[in-house]
Amino acid sequence: MVLAGNYGVLWLWEVANEATAAREAQARLTVAEERLRFARDMHDLLRHILSALSVKSDLAARLAERAPDRAAREMLEVQQIARAAACRPADGAAVDDPAADDTTGGGRAGRRSSAGGPRRSGVVIRIVLADDEHLVRGAIAALLGLEEDLEIVAEVGRGDQVVAAVRENAADIAVLDIEMPGATGLEVAAELKAAVPGCGVLILTSFGRPGYLRRALAAGARGFLAKDAPVDLLAGAVRKVHGGGRYIDTELAAAAMAAGESPLTPREVDVLRAAADGASVTAIARTLHLGEGTVRNYLSNAISKTGADNRMSAIRKAQDMGWL
Repeated sequence: MVLAGNYGVLWLWEVANEATAAREAQARLTVAEERLRFARDMHDLLRHILSALSVKSDLAARLAERAPDRAAREMLEVQQIARAAACRPADGAAVDDPAADDTTGGGRAGRRSSAGGPRRSGVVIRIVLADDEHLVRGAIAALLGLEEDLEIVAEVGRGDQVVAAVRENAADIAVLDIEMPGATGLEVAAELKAAVPGCGVLILTSFGRPGYLRRALAAGARGFLAKDAPVDLLAGAVRKVHGGGRYIDTELAAAAMAAGESPLTPREVDVLRAAADGASVTAIARTLHLGEGTVRNYLSNAISKTGADNRMSAIRKAQDMGWL
């Protein structure tokens, strides 16, 4: 009887130790997941800042002779962006936009460059520009507006405003950022292909992730290049897409070919997206109308396919590759 009691105490002690170890392991995993999420946010923020600095400094250089006052304002905003980035809080909050005036992401149809661009004659390519970063969008609009045959007929800050803007302004080309509120540029490309097939789509992005290029082409985009590409390349890409051709950044194309197809199934993608904000298995199952065991299986498969150690590592790998 005493021996049985000792075994019972030993068993309870082992169970308690295992529970403690499991809690500690979960706590370590939570910390690791939060660090990965923070690192990704910082990386994305840095890319946005660098894109803004590159585009606006390019604009200032081009305006130096024809509109020196405007060039000086652009360089002042470059300084403001850099200073705001240097003073950015440690939580990864976005850098304040010193010139933002469309916090709702509303479109501004027919906005023209204030740089006093050339008078247009002959065939003019009508462009809708969609980007939720006000500074970058305004600078790109001004740069393209300096081209004699290009005209920005509308600017919008949300993906779900693009189709209406294209229709209302009879746009020939939609230049789209990928990551926007309302709808991503990839989703908008597919919508335009179905709703306004005559409008060419060019994806302009801060993130050269291989999977994005494949998904963009599958959605109907005919152009894909980095947001900080020289304006001559961007203008040339717009003209080529308008003429029925394609323009793909060669480095991004090479990276996409080297990376290959996404190994994830559509349902695994859904589960990883739902898990990206740290949702529990129970919450994911409820959101996607799946069983908890099924969610665990999808997560396990995704972790294995991405060669990750845990679900946050799998999410990070999938995001970096543009699979999500």
